[in-house]
Amino acid sequence: MKKNIAVLMGGRSLEREVSIKSGQRISNALRKLGHNVIKLDADESIIANLTNNKIDIAYIALHGKDGEDGTIQEILEVLNIPYTGPGVYSNVLSFDKIISKHILQHKAIPTPPFYFLDRSSFEDLGISKILPPIIDKLGLPLVVKPSGQGSALGIKVIDNEKSLPDAIISALSYSEKVIIEKFIEGTELAVSIIGKEKVKILPIVEIVPKNRFFDFDSRFSGDATEYFVPARLPDNIAKKVEKTALDVHNALDCSKLSRVDIILSKDNIPFVLELNTSPGMTDTSLLPMAAKEAGLEFEDLVEKIINMSL
Repeated sequence: MKKNIAVLMGGRSLEREVSIKSGQRISNALRKLGHNVIKLDADESIIANLTNNKIDIAYIALHGKDGEDGTIQEILEVLNIPYTGPGVYSNVLSFDKIISKHILQHKAIPTPPFYFLDRSSFEDLGISKILPPIIDKLGLPLVVKPSGQGSALGIKVIDNEKSLPDAIISALSYSEKVIIEKFIEGTELAVSIIGKEKVKILPIVEIVPKNRFFDFDSRFSGDATEYFVPARLPDNIAKKVEKTALDVHNALDCSKLSRVDIILSKDNIPFVLELNTSPGMTDTSLLPMAAKEAGLEFEDLVEKIINMSL
C-alpha cells in the first residue's frame, strides 16, 4: 500500500553529508517502491514540517547528534509519528559510548578495557597527571575517541605517551567526554541485525582497511578498504561473533535494527567497539552490503525496515 514517508536527513551533526547520501538513496528506493516521499532536513523547521504534512512513518536517515542520541526519536514520539530504528531508550544508551561500554561490562560482553575523562576534569582538575597510570594499566598502543560521535570521527591510535594529551584535546573538539581504551589488534567486523519479534542476523562483513583502522576516510573512499561478505571466519568463530552481536543488540534493547562493530582479536575474542542504531545506507555502507549477500536488494531492505517499523 502506498504510504506518505518522511525521510529525515542532513541535520546538524558532523555526519551531515553522509546522512544526505543515505537519505537520497533511501528516497530513491522508496519512490521506486511506489511510496510518496517527503524529504526533510533536520533543521529548525523540522517540527513544523512534520506537523504540516500527512506522514504515515518517518524514515530516520540521520547519523550522529540528534539522529542517534534519542533527540529525533523523542520528537517523533511526542508527535505520534511511527519511525524506523530503535526507540529513545536504545539510542540514548548506545550513542554515549561510556554508558554503553559500562553496560557491556556489566553484562560480561567483551569490550576493550577503557577509562574516560571529560573536558572539565581535563582542564580544571589537573587530571592529565593520571595519564601515565592509565598507560601503565592499559598499555600501548591506545585508542582515543569521543564518547558521542560516529563514522570514526575524532578517533586516533597513539603509540607513545607524548601523543596522548594532543589526541585527547583533538577528541574533545568532537565531544565533551573522551574514551581512552586499549587498542586491540585483530580483524574488524560488522554484524547487522534486523527484525522485531523475530530477528535476522545478516552475513558478517569483514573489513580490511588500507589504513591502520577503519577510520573516516576508509569508510567513504571507494578504494581505501576491502570487504569480504561473508567474513572469512570458521563456522564456530562466526557463530561466536553473531552471538556476541545479538547479546549487544539485546543488552541495549534495540528493536528493529542495529549494526554492531566488533574487533576479533588474534585469540578469537570478539571485542565490541560500538552499536549503531542508524547504520549508513550509502553505496559503500555495511548494512546494505550484508543485506545483499543475504538476498535482499536495497529496495527490499528499505521496504522490510518500513514494514517492521509499522
